[in-house]
Amino acid sequence: MKHSLVFGGFWAFFILLSGSLVASYDGPLYDFTAYTECKAQPEEPLYQGGILKDEPPIMRPAIIGETATGCYTPAFLLKNLTLGNFYCFSTWIKIQGANSALIRASLKTENRTYNCIGTVLAKNGCWSFLKGGFVLDSPSNLALLLFQSSDDKDIDITIDSSSLQPFTDQEWRFNQQFMINTQRKRAVTIHVSDQQGNRLQGAAITINQVSKDFPFGSAIAHTILGNLPYQNWFVERFNAAVFENELKWYATEPDQGKTNYTLADQMLEFVRAHQIIARGHNIFWEDPKYTPAWVRNLTGPDLQSAVNSRIQSLMSKYKEEFIHWDVSNEMLHFDFYEQRLGPDATLHFYETAHQSDPLATLFMNEFNVVETCSDVKSTVDTYIERIRELERGGMYMDGIGLESHFTVPNLPLMRAVIDKLAALRLPIWLTEVDISSSVGKELQGVYLEQVLREGFSHPSVNGIMLWTALHPKGCYEMCLTDENFKNLPAGDVVDKLLKEWESGEMKGVTDEHGSYSFYGFLGEYKVNVGYGERAANSTFSLPRSDETKHFSIHL
Repeated sequence: MKHSLVFGGFWAFFILLSGSLVASYDGPLYDFTAYTECKAQPEEPLYQGGILKDEPPIMRPAIIGETATGCYTPAFLLKNLTLGNFYCFSTWIKIQGANSALIRASLKTENRTYNCIGTVLAKNGCWSFLKGGFVLDSPSNLALLLFQSSDDKDIDITIDSSSLQPFTDQEWRFNQQFMINTQRKRAVTIHVSDQQGNRLQGAAITINQVSKDFPFGSAIAHTILGNLPYQNWFVERFNAAVFENELKWYATEPDQGKTNYTLADQMLEFVRAHQIIARGHNIFWEDPKYTPAWVRNLTGPDLQSAVNSRIQSLMSKYKEEFIHWDVSNEMLHFDFYEQRLGPDATLHFYETAHQSDPLATLFMNEFNVVETCSDVKSTVDTYIERIRELERGGMYMDGIGLESHFTVPNLPLMRAVIDKLAALRLPIWLTEVDISSSVGKELQGVYLEQVLREGFSHPSVNGIMLWTALHPKGCYEMCLTDENFKNLPAGDVVDKLLKEWESGEMKGVTDEHGSYSFYGFLGEYKVNVGYGERAANSTFSLPRSDETKHFSIHL
């Protein structure tokens, strides 16, 4: 399956709206193309090869540990890489010597080794597409781009149609803003006339965005209940929520047969009262550490009965309340239920959940998919293969959940992974975004802004959730505020982006055609029009579309 986005048709429109920015830009446009199937022949290289154009790879002996294997692997010798540049890499890979192998690309410079800048689950006898990238954090006169088997298999690796395209920081930001302007915003023309249809020039117009189309939210905990300052702070910012722990099995049924949904009910009342959508997290968690102790002691029919009861109890109580359900959390890393109930246990979870709540979007939620490619359990192709395996069994799968617990983000890799997942044509959400506390609060803000801009600007990302539920002793890894709701650096970033990603109040007058045009973020709007002694108020929706939205008001 191929996923490709071409935006040449937007250029004239974009120039019209922000001509000075585009007129001065002669850099590359990012290519979102990605492939998930193994092909008989490789496709043409992206960017016509970029700086690898007409650069054949060198062949190096494959090494396992410190021993040469007798096989050879390709590599590229890269000269004069630029500090701070974003490098987007792709290639086609074919292997011999194994039915399949996880191939990892890495980069060695004079100063450091980037252990993983992209992976692909390559198959024997056909060509597989690897897409990744890196940001150079120290200058390099000479670097080596390497390919090797992640599990040290003794195999031959062949590559073709390779590409390495650099972007400066300014070019990367331009491409992000270009995608925001073309995918998160839309042109609007408001027409004002009298009751006879005569166009009214000079009518005063005031436009306000009253809600946003893009879901941007955060985890909340029961600590928000009865805490009016916390509630007000949250409602002022977010249009989506997820309960941090209160729906998890260990929270709702700590003792067998004694379910208690009191906290979840109260939290649901809060989000419902403020017209906030909520994700359901989660039905099952495959990590035994977070499975109720009494469940860990069950086997066979008793465990199956408990599982069935859990789904029936949870899904019947909250049918049509939650927009999503994370059904079997972190199933690439853990397999508690499949070990005990057999290989079809997860398939049964999804089937039963869909039957219980057919309108909910069912997600596969996982960590270390966009955060890194070094985790062999959750590479992008491992994620894709797992979804396809379940779909072959008849599973009704709706959504891709990327937890996004970052330390230091690799933005070109993050974008490349999302490109490849987008080929599945399923909704993609960043579901638990935070930055490790290990980097300190200042860098948490810096890295959070990078991740949020990358997520919001990617056309295939449908929503973003932060993992920042506030507790008296802090948050999981990253807080937005202190206990008095004074912003920390990460909170400053969120407030800045919330303001940047909304259409502020706009005022103007209609032209000689009785029209007023603007370019607004997707969402709901109210408009006030005045002409002499006459006035009118109205509302309109601005959903995603390539076409200009036309809206008429009569005075």
